Amino acid sequence: MAFPSAPGYGSLPNGNFSAVIYSKKVQLAFRKASTVEDITNSDYFGEIAAMGDSVKIIKEPEVSVQAYARGTQITAQDLDDEDFSLVVDQANYYAFKIDDIEAAHSHVNFMQMASDRAAYRLRDQYDQDVLGYLSGFTQSAKHASADTARTTIPGTKAVATSGADELLSSMKLIKGSFGNITTASAGDHSIPLAPRLPGATSLPTATASPLMVISRMGRLLDQQLVDTQGRWIVVDPVFIEMLKDEDSRLLNGDFGGSGLQNGLVINNLHGFRVYVSNNLPKIGTGPGTAGSANQNTNYGVMVAGHDSAVATAQQITKTESYRDPDSFADIVRGMHLYGRKILRPEGIVTAKYNVA
Repeated sequence: MAFPSAPGYGSLPNGNFSAVIYSKKVQLAFRKASTVEDITNSDYFGEIAAMGDSVKIIKEPEVSVQAYARGTQITAQDLDDEDFSLVVDQANYYAFKIDDIEAAHSHVNFMQMASDRAAYRLRDQYDQDVLGYLSGFTQSAKHASADTARTTIPGTKAVATSGADELLSSMKLIKGSFGNITTASAGDHSIPLAPRLPGATSLPTATASPLMVISRMGRLLDQQLVDTQGRWIVVDPVFIEMLKDEDSRLLNGDFGGSGLQNGLVINNLHGFRVYVSNNLPKIGTGPGTAGSANQNTNYGVMVAGHDSAVATAQQITKTESYRDPDSFADIVRGMHLYGRKILRPEGIVTAKYNVA
């Protein structure tokens, strides 16, 4: 009973006159936006949806151009038929049951609520896994951001010179990538970031700015001849806060957008669609851990790329219910089977960073 009683007052001592009411309006948990469907392509989904667990993808052969003079005997080159594989090898499931007595006596539809939540959790796990994969990391636990460098390759590499994470070392931005940073520490450490505030007349010597990182990502993609149409970048809330503080006329009125739509907050910044996600890799205590030097244990990872760089294929998305053979209850279960593959590592750039 919520009402207090005066000392010595003994009427209706058990408080049974005041009923407890359970509201039918249920408080729903907040949900993260999913971005993977927007930044990956499903070009091979149709070929793998009906049968099989892998797709062999043939690469365009390279052709050499030779100088010609009158009378030159022409030699025809042999064409390569190099290929690599996209493998469907990731599966997640959920299962729960509602007893008949619980269903009959409950004032809310727990089965519907739990089913909605389970579908979200499958999608969120998919988003965390794929964002970690294309950034070069893997999860050490489900429902958590990727936090461990990836060393296993699903299928086969698209480019032989890529690393164990299927990414190109030349497309990974680190502290040593920015020559203006002169503080002493290993060059492979996390990039210390700080917004370039109004009035700044020279480059900082201990940090880089958010727009400097985005510009460098754009340059690396340009040098790889990546199409300017279809570029995207995914950042986390820590980075987007610094970007909002950046001294730039490109950003005004909170980007003039209509809020988060699949995580998209800016439709064009230096040629990128900008997405915000809480599912990017986070190592240690993450990018919010301040430090301008020797920061290689606590940082976040952001990633940019092109729509054609990564493929995803979802083969089974199934939900079903059946009677529990061992009790009077309905069991609801669902499964999600999918694969993901880096097709063009030259079309992906990553950067590890932390707040300076």
